[in-house]
Amino acid sequence: MDETDDQIPESLLPYDDWTEEALRHVMVRALRHVGANGLPGGHHFYITFRTDHPGTVIPARLRAKYPEEMTIVLQHQFWDLTVDELAGVFSVGLTFGGVGSTLVIPLSAITAFADPHVRYGLRFHVATETVVEDDADVLSAAAEQTQSDTPAEPDPAPQVVSLDAFRRRNPAKDA
Repeated sequence: MDETDDQIPESLLPYDDWTEEALRHVMVRALRHVGANGLPGGHHFYITFRTDHPGTVIPARLRAKYPEEMTIVLQHQFWDLTVDELAGVFSVGLTFGGVGSTLVIPLSAITAFADPHVRYGLRFHVATETVVEDDADVLSAAAEQTQSDTPAEPDPAPQVVSLDAFRRRNPAKDA
């Protein structure tokens, strides 16, 4: 038996991309549901996102404290949770250091989504392009009214599903 018979051919179809797109849609449906109906029972969300992703609008103080990535918690005190799938963003009102503000987060900037109540979690790949300096100034100015201290840290209990676990491995490359 030839060694090449055991190798799995490289896919010419973007299954990994399609899978991630489908899982992002699960997250979007959860956000839309909660925006329309509120959080049921003990459910709550941890959402980790790239703060340097184009289109992310957060207060300047948060951007300075978290220049690359930040986690927010949607549990007791949030408001105006909306999802605009056409624009590819969600927005939510949160309080940081006693001051309320609205964050606008591109769906493509989200790196992780978890609902610790049911130990459900997803990880996403995000292109690591950064905001052009002029755009960062404009976005920061739009969110200047909000000040921040410390966001809640995620609960280590949720089991996060990494898409890498479902990717096909090429035995020749791994050897």
